[in-house]
Amino acid sequence: MPRARTRRHEPEPYFDHKVIIIGAGFGGVGMAIALKRARIDDFVILERSEGVGGTWYANTYPDVAVDVPGIVYQFSFAKNPDWTRTFPKGAEVRAYIDGLVERYGLDDHLRLGHDVVCRQWDEDGQRWEVSLADGRTLTAQYVVSAIGAFVEPRRPDIPGLDDFEGTIIQSQRWDHDYDFTGKRAAVIGTGATSVQLVPKLAEQAGHLEVFQRRAIWVFAKPDFPIPRVVRFAFRRLPFLQSVIRGIVAVLVEVGLVGITVYGKQVAPLTLVPNWACRLFLFSQVRDRELRKKLTPTYGFGCKRPSVSNVYYRTFTREDVDLVTEPIERVTPAGIRTADGVEHPIDVLVLATGFEMSQSPEPYRRRPLRGREGFDLADFYENNRAKAYEGVCMPQLPNHFMVFGPFAWSGSSWHVMVENAMRIVTTVITEADHRGATSVAVTEEANDRFFEFISERGKHTLMHGKACVNANSYYIDKHGDFGFLRPTTAYQSTRASKRIPMSDFEFRTVDRVPARRRRGLAPVAASDGA
Repeated sequence: MPRARTRRHEPEPYFDHKVIIIGAGFGGVGMAIALKRARIDDFVILERSEGVGGTWYANTYPDVAVDVPGIVYQFSFAKNPDWTRTFPKGAEVRAYIDGLVERYGLDDHLRLGHDVVCRQWDEDGQRWEVSLADGRTLTAQYVVSAIGAFVEPRRPDIPGLDDFEGTIIQSQRWDHDYDFTGKRAAVIGTGATSVQLVPKLAEQAGHLEVFQRRAIWVFAKPDFPIPRVVRFAFRRLPFLQSVIRGIVAVLVEVGLVGITVYGKQVAPLTLVPNWACRLFLFSQVRDRELRKKLTPTYGFGCKRPSVSNVYYRTFTREDVDLVTEPIERVTPAGIRTADGVEHPIDVLVLATGFEMSQSPEPYRRRPLRGREGFDLADFYENNRAKAYEGVCMPQLPNHFMVFGPFAWSGSSWHVMVENAMRIVTTVITEADHRGATSVAVTEEANDRFFEFISERGKHTLMHGKACVNANSYYIDKHGDFGFLRPTTAYQSTRASKRIPMSDFEFRTVDRVPARRRRGLAPVAASDGA
């Protein structure tokens, strides 16, 4: 009689996925592509929205577009020969991201509508527990945060805002059904969003008032359609696009990074773009008092400048007013300024920017807790931000950031993403090769990088007299140049290719058997996870 076959007991796996990527913008999509290239297929991308694109999915306000040439606003390994304009509109950028998802087969890894509310490192299990808004918890050996720089829309702390009886529209959550025709509209904020948005609203509204706290430097935008013959040439001769991309990247690097990072050392040169913008403003606005209001009181490069051919000119229209008096409060029917003037409005547009990912607030609401009680919100609140190559911290093992302190060189977002892709896959591959259960950058290496970066930051334009009145988000609450990396893109790329593994501590420990997740059911395939 044959012996009865006993069923072999399979132990519960230590984690649901090897890697969890948080965010499906350029950072998340790029990281997913990097993992696939490294033959790491056990990963998911958790995205709280119902589509990919990150900021390009959220921002659909009128005339939203890239503010750097499209030829440098793309991955070096996935160049798009079909940009129709030098500065592509938002719809084209979203189409490019959708194309990346399809081209690299990322659909099966996407988990849309999955809102991460907490990340907790489990030292015993050597894994991350990632909690979702719907109560479920996923576990992973590694987590990559690709939430970007701009996390949540910032709602201004203005008295009476909740009492307004008209319509309030946040620029990041645009209401496409609202009809501005004949309405009295107001915009609060004069940053990069307003530079694009205000001219379009002026064409639609019956009357528009723009409330400005600080003026922004704006220069002419060399935006023109790209002829089909050029696009055809880019498709047939990819090296041609690579050459032009390299040239444009250098120009952007000089214009943005060169002025901002090295402006203090070559102060006289910063006057060139300053006067160029002033001349452009003079060509658009002949009224002296209006020009004075539109001229920043800080130097060029202290805040991110913008480009537009119509923004300045919009304020010369009879149905558009620029208001520079401080806002005292929002009333049920409009806005009252400090001079006592009531500004009646029907619709209020908030173009007041975002909360930054390197501030404590986002992590108070969505905690990130690491080894030995480390809490990222407390760290950002009480300490100078440090992150090795802008990617990892000693207290967060098996955790990486696409955009951390000192990560962005400023010339191209995609350079930063590709550098992070390179570092993360290199470290994970090395950890697998060593059989390590966890890996974290050493305190010594982290401090060494911080000293290198902070020393360079002291010599940036940000710490010069010209930037005293800028209130730039480039500078964090501790006075560090934390939002940007004060080096060239070449330096950051070169560093990402030469990461010494001696800068990391690899641990191999016996995991405590996986615990049941407090009755939380695993994510079922039927609901997209």
